[in-house]
Amino acid sequence: MRHFLLSVAAAAVLAGALPAHAELQPVKRVEPAYPPEAARAGTTGFVEVEFTVDAAGKVASVSVLNAKPSRTFESAAVKAVKQWQFAPGADGRGKVRLDFNL
Repeated sequence: MRHFLLSVAAAAVLAGALPAHAELQPVKRVEPAYPPEAARAGTTGFVEVEFTVDAAGKVASVSVLNAKPSRTFESAAVKAVKQWQFAPGADGRGKVRLDFNL
């Protein structure tokens, strides 16, 4: 299997995140798995998601805001972000862009 480099353009929160919650930083971060078919095809792209963190520090919901190409990396991005954990009491909303590069 080919190795790939997955880089994240923003640490955890893009500048577009709500200013009141700009301090949201995951204490546990799971990187998305590169879809094998995209790797075989040499496809690269990105997914921008918005997520909500509850008072317990768990990701309560994830919504895809933008993805290129569409229907390629969204599932992997959402699955990974749903596994992120934040410090208890860090409830709020955040945005992140996950870049998928080979």
